Amino acid sequence: MAEEKLIVTHEAGLHARPASVFVRAANKFESEITVRNITEGGNAVDAKSIIMILTPGVVKSHEIQIRAEGSDAGQAIQCLTDLVQSNFGEA
Repeated sequence: MAEEKLIVTHEAGLHARPASVFVRAANKFESEITVRNITEGGNAVDAKSIIMILTPGVVKSHEIQIRAEGSDAGQAIQCLTDLVQSNFGEA
């Protein structure tokens, strides 16, 4: 298992286009991947489902936890961490 805690800095948080980009990236991995909104104290949700990713209401400045379990967990965490830190590919 691998996990990372991050602050979301994108203006839209983890909604709309950023959520779509995140889910597409998560689906490239075999590992089970979850996201939890630490700031709001929410439950972990499936990172491979757009509906579930929108549920925790992650907005700018919220802290999230990404957790992966499986054969490619480390790679998944690194990819998703890089994605969040790069503002989902936006400058």
